[in-house]
Amino acid sequence: MARYIGAKCRICRREGEKLFLRGSRCFTDKCSFIRRGYPPGTHGKVGRRKLTSYAIQLREKQKVKAIYGILEQQFRKIFHDAVKKPGNPGENLLVALETRLDNVLYQLGLASSRTQARQFIRHGHILVDGKNTDIPSYHIRVNQVIQIAEQQRKNVLIKKALEERDPEKMATWLKLDREKMLGQITRMPKREDITSPIQESLIVEFYSK
Repeated sequence: MARYIGAKCRICRREGEKLFLRGSRCFTDKCSFIRRGYPPGTHGKVGRRKLTSYAIQLREKQKVKAIYGILEQQFRKIFHDAVKKPGNPGENLLVALETRLDNVLYQLGLASSRTQARQFIRHGHILVDGKNTDIPSYHIRVNQVIQIAEQQRKNVLIKKALEERDPEKMATWLKLDREKMLGQITRMPKREDITSPIQESLIVEFYSK
């Protein structure tokens, strides 16, 4: 499957805000956005140009794709599926993104970033309802159990991710047993539960043109 393999810090600099794409590194002085908070490229220091409404919508879409680590074709499919469902298309889109297996694993604190979560899933370290699941885009339903495979429970990267995550800051729609390294969705997330800096209405407007 195709994936973005470029420098993630360039994405934050391009969007003009921290998207926390590199896990714990984003909270240190090594963060490139802190050291070089201007856009990448030869003319980055010149200053940001005033964007048109289309450009603002495009940048919002690109930002959300970067946050969740999704490329255009897959993102467009998720959006069109969200439009077909009853309710607000923008909120449906965010719920679909939040309930992906890679994002749920990250939100539970069992991975330090969504990129690392995808690696764990691809390498067969994750079980869903007791079955090995190696598809990062797998959508988790309410009460399904996500668990670290038994042979990986001593994995230093997983232990480090758990140690770095504050249990009190976990999303209210999730539940985690830190000892058994298993978690689940207790209810579907609502718009107010999603704290990422996203204006989903701009994405709806972009695809509605």
